[in-house]
Amino acid sequence: MSLNDTPSGERVHIGFFGRRNAGKSSVVNAVTGQELAVVSDRLGTTTDPVYKAMEILPMGPVMIIDTPGFDDEGELGALRVKKTRQVLNRTDCAVLVCDCTLPLGECEKQLISLFEEKKVPYIIAWNKCDLLDNIPEIKSDKEIYISAKDNTGINALREKTAGLIKSDENSKRLVGDIINAGDIAVLVVPIDGSAPKGRLILPQQQAIRDILESSAVSVVVKDTELKAALEKLGQKPAVVITDSQAFGRVSRDVPEDIKLTSFSILMARYKGFLETAVKGAAQLDRLNDGDRILISEGCTHHRQCEDIGTVKLPKWLMEYTGKSLEISTTSGREFPEDLTEYALVIHCGGCMLNGREMLYRMKCAEDQGVAFTNYGIAIAHINGILKRSLEVFPDLYVRL
Repeated sequence: MSLNDTPSGERVHIGFFGRRNAGKSSVVNAVTGQELAVVSDRLGTTTDPVYKAMEILPMGPVMIIDTPGFDDEGELGALRVKKTRQVLNRTDCAVLVCDCTLPLGECEKQLISLFEEKKVPYIIAWNKCDLLDNIPEIKSDKEIYISAKDNTGINALREKTAGLIKSDENSKRLVGDIINAGDIAVLVVPIDGSAPKGRLILPQQQAIRDILESSAVSVVVKDTELKAALEKLGQKPAVVITDSQAFGRVSRDVPEDIKLTSFSILMARYKGFLETAVKGAAQLDRLNDGDRILISEGCTHHRQCEDIGTVKLPKWLMEYTGKSLEISTTSGREFPEDLTEYALVIHCGGCMLNGREMLYRMKCAEDQGVAFTNYGIAIAHINGILKRSLEVFPDLYVRL
């Protein structure tokens, strides 16, 4: 991924929902201006959610999701419906595509109920209005009449959808609000067997960009070069931000009067689950022999011999707790809805997941009484430096 690419976790996710043959895929193609989805008169052409990252004016970088018909039938249909419900967990706004020649049915009513339950803002797009002699008067600002066939109302649909997107999304900062212009931020990036060859991982890229936008200075060093770099700097850095797996060594090399945190902890705040994750880390001191731990990553990648999720973190957990723990792992879009068998969920920073999905995963754990934390917070707790790593957030530090 280049520094110019917008990662999927930073894109607004727009889901298109509806019954079979309402014209969802045709509407998706009309809105995007591309032949993104397969179109057919045959019922149930879309069998799995289709994802496409793109730029659409006036919305900017988005992730378009075309879903299977919600009224699908049979055993396979039930699986498709389940996938559609899962899509809602990562959907920032929804377009409910309805056939305007048919009345609002039970399928559409169920979807509207789900939108409202999950607090997903939505629009009802009455498709196929080219088949009507007269277009009815709109009674709600949540509705619009369109025709994917002749492009009627498609621009207006784009505008309405853009209006659903939260205006505060672009105001979130990863690190820019905890530094000032002219400050120095030291970024610690270990280069070992688990580091991606030839590139930085996404949170490191985002931090560098945010520091530049703050007119501050970023200094990037390996953990093995950190101590020498701090001695050579002519100005005390405002903060040191480290990869979580180097927390132990870095905390020993960074003087106490310099603030220290990790990319993973910054991501937890950025995605909106930092306070829950900090409280969840206390579960590490309450684990017993035989407890099951879920370690979950939001991306999929080739596992290396020094992989943090499957090798390093399980080892540190065993050493810290002195308990015999059962470790399970998931990656990508896999995340169990039933978490009751687990004593603790430890999630990655979630840089490849949008904020809505991260909050959904956190809420799943909360609702089932399962402690939820993330890599950086767990590792800071294990190293006895969690409070120190939170000093960069004075408001949160005072509450805790």
